[in-house]
Amino acid sequence: MRKILLMTAFFCSLSAQAIPGDVKLLGQGQFSYLFWDLYQAQLYTADGSWNGYQQSSPMVLKLTYQRKISKDDFIEATMDQWAHLQGKLSAQHKEWAGQLDTLWTDVKKGDQLSCVLLPDGTVQFYFNEKLLGDVTDPAFGPAFLDIWLSDKTSAPKLRKQLLQL
Repeated sequence: MRKILLMTAFFCSLSAQAIPGDVKLLGQGQFSYLFWDLYQAQLYTADGSWNGYQQSSPMVLKLTYQRKISKDDFIEATMDQWAHLQGKLSAQHKEWAGQLDTLWTDVKKGDQLSCVLLPDGTVQFYFNEKLLGDVTDPAFGPAFLDIWLSDKTSAPKLRKQLLQL
């Protein structure tokens, strides 16, 4: 019985995917809305510098939450930010929001949600370092990360902190 348990644990560990460990911290900052601190953000890239999405991958955006936020509020805020960046929501944005609805979960203070952009364009989401799932559309990663990294972001102070500008 013990051998079966050890073998099961071994094979499960082989199939588990982890956040890339070969990335370097580029920048970090605090995001607050009005008088509420919402999360601490950290941006990691392949070499600790920013050279655009493709050249900087793998990339990790790690958000450590400082208050309870529902999954529905996350998705609504993401769609609001896409509308802010693009001037309107596209059918593609709505499709991505549907995918996020199947992946994301509510968070509480201390939880971490990480977005990992892999070199092939796949985005993986982790909740407290456990893989939630991925989005394979190569256009999704830049569109999602632009919420924080675009020069049109609604959080320019945080962008400067993350990109060390």
